[in-house]
Amino acid sequence: MTGTFVNSGTIIAGSLIGISLGKRLPENIKKIMMQALGLSVIVIGLQMALSGKELIAMIGCVLAGAIMGEAIDIEKWVERMGEWLKARFRSNSSTFVEGFVTASVLYLTGAMVIIGSIRDGTVGDPGVLYVKALLDGVASIAFASSLGIGVAFSALAVFVVQGGITLLAGKLLFLQDPNVLNAITSSGGILILGIGINILELTKIKIGNLVPAVFLAIIWALIYY
Repeated sequence: MTGTFVNSGTIIAGSLIGISLGKRLPENIKKIMMQALGLSVIVIGLQMALSGKELIAMIGCVLAGAIMGEAIDIEKWVERMGEWLKARFRSNSSTFVEGFVTASVLYLTGAMVIIGSIRDGTVGDPGVLYVKALLDGVASIAFASSLGIGVAFSALAVFVVQGGITLLAGKLLFLQDPNVLNAITSSGGILILGIGINILELTKIKIGNLVPAVFLAIIWALIYY
């Protein structure tokens, strides 16, 4: 669990730094920072999505996952959690929920979550999660400077999900199969691309409702290969 503890800590630290900086930054500077971050996230998402060997299959998983997620309305439940946290800690931030949802999905979508958590849980090597912690911490500075304290609370989601995978690592070794990781990376990349589009405010995509696509991609890879 060492890697997850560190990862959660860097998200909180980065968020606090970002909030402190955000209070001092003019609105035009914060706006251009978010635009730069949005473009960067889009590039990362495209790179991940296009790295897949079976892009058509991944698109199918995203479409099926979107239908499932919309039927369940996962985004609504994540937003409710964000609203509960906002009320529980008496935050008056108008972007609390947006920051919580955006950061949580971004930090939990990708192969590093799987690889890092399993390696930490099986052989006690938190190295991958340390690298992820650094990346998430830096991203939290940029996010929190504009979206506020909600970003810091994404550390809770990271702690629960990554910690859970770490504790169950011995039973989840199949997730380290290269074909499964490739499917996770490709489908996750499409979700991250959507996050970048949301950051740029080009439209509003319910990223939370696309999350089932990652699980469908895992199932597809296990069956197909």
